[in-house]
Amino acid sequence: MDDLPRLALSVRQPSAWAIIAGHKPIENRSLGSIRAGRMGPGRIALHAALGLKEDEFRYLHWRLGEHGVQCPHPLDLPRGCIIGSVEVTGVITESDSEWFGGQAGLTLKDPVPCAPIPCAGALGYFEWARGGTLAPPTKWMKNWGTPGAGAASDLFPEAPIAFERPPKKPWG
Repeated sequence: MDDLPRLALSVRQPSAWAIIAGHKPIENRSLGSIRAGRMGPGRIALHAALGLKEDEFRYLHWRLGEHGVQCPHPLDLPRGCIIGSVEVTGVITESDSEWFGGQAGLTLKDPVPCAPIPCAGALGYFEWARGGTLAPPTKWMKNWGTPGAGAASDLFPEAPIAFERPPKKPWG
């Protein structure tokens, strides 16, 4: 996809996947980060951030499931790369959407995925350039969904990950 916008926004997985897959129409940010990052309407490339902590993934996996969305395994979520583009239609400070939570958010539409393009990320909107390699998986990612790591059991390997209670929100 050679017609990707030059400006990008870095978003942690699995939120980046959910945006590109069309499941998440709002990306929550603080008003300060929106102002500092000069974020506003227009088409942007979407960068899947390098970082992904297990507690963040566990919470977002659960949250997406609450919206009826089957989250991919962490090994299937590329990191450290552009994964597509999306249209930012505006900045909101209130919404009835179940995807809105926090101080402010960017409203999104028309996601278009692309094959992962390795590149470095940055805060706010940034001009991206090809380079680098995809982030390698960590030990917890390799073990996600195996017995002892939150899976139901060895008897039902295809069963979705289940939570006895909602995971603790890892931020805010």
